[in-house]
Amino acid sequence: MKDRGEQARDYFKQGYNCTQSVALAFSDEIGIEKSRMLKMVSSFGGGMGRLREVCGAVSGMFFVAGALYGYDDPKDMQTKKEHYARIQELAAQFREKNGSIVCRELLGLEGRDSSPVPSERTEEYYKKRPCAEMIATAAGLMEDYIKRHPLV
Repeated sequence: MKDRGEQARDYFKQGYNCTQSVALAFSDEIGIEKSRMLKMVSSFGGGMGRLREVCGAVSGMFFVAGALYGYDDPKDMQTKKEHYARIQELAAQFREKNGSIVCRELLGLEGRDSSPVPSERTEEYYKKRPCAEMIATAAGLMEDYIKRHPLV
């Protein structure tokens, strides 16, 4: 059986965006119907709608963390604090491995991308973009987190 990182990479190579790819790799754990989940996270690919802000793989990792470990009581400050610490830990791990959690920095781009047009997924695209590896890294970090902090 493939690990979550490999699964996420495969989803990306099928054409799903970064966030969708990471989320799909954990769909069995999350318990949200796949089509609905894909729509829920579709805005976050390309660093938030191709704005090249927070990496979509990181957003996917955060989505999974929230779906599995998040809080639902806004007055429960302790649980909220614990969750934010969890997100910061995951971000730090991703940053340590990749140097940033910002899409444009990971891609070596200057500024935001103002075009809403997604890049065509060709062999050349996959060769020049580190996205598949970023996705595998984010999913792998989340998988490791789950192993260290099993769901009850």
